[in-house]
Amino acid sequence: MKVVDQRNMVIRRYAKKDYEEIMKLFYETVHYINCRDYSPAQLDAWAPKRENKERWKGSLENNYAIVAEMKGLIVGFGDLTNGGCFDKLFVHKDFQRQGIATAIAEEIEKHAFYAGLQEIHTEASITAQPFFLKRGYVVWREQQKPYQGEIFLNYFMKKQIRGEPENS
Repeated sequence: MKVVDQRNMVIRRYAKKDYEEIMKLFYETVHYINCRDYSPAQLDAWAPKRENKERWKGSLENNYAIVAEMKGLIVGFGDLTNGGCFDKLFVHKDFQRQGIATAIAEEIEKHAFYAGLQEIHTEASITAQPFFLKRGYVVWREQQKPYQGEIFLNYFMKKQIRGEPENS
């Protein structure tokens, strides 16, 4: 694990040039980190070697997508849909548990507040559920979601957006 000096971390908007690096980060994170909670077949369905580029590019370009970057390396990314879905949150496999996900989530939640959203929701993986619980999200339901021929256990969670975010 590499240690992050958060003073050197920059949170910025996603740019088209980030796509390949984000896809590599996504694939490696799912296969190295989420393997504790999901089967190899589920991991391959969730993060196949050949991802649907058009779907991903459309999502990243149309949503409020941000990246966390350190010295030119993308160490995490997340996005929020216009409808208030905190759709993606992934941190580089070598930079886990160092505040990167928290920094991304704070920026996403701040954006939601300034966009006038009253609440945001996510479909958290087994792996991510404890993180979202710590951030004040509430489990509304446990789900068995079919995706790419596999069934995934995840959690539909919501958080009320109240008051001006810290570090505005």
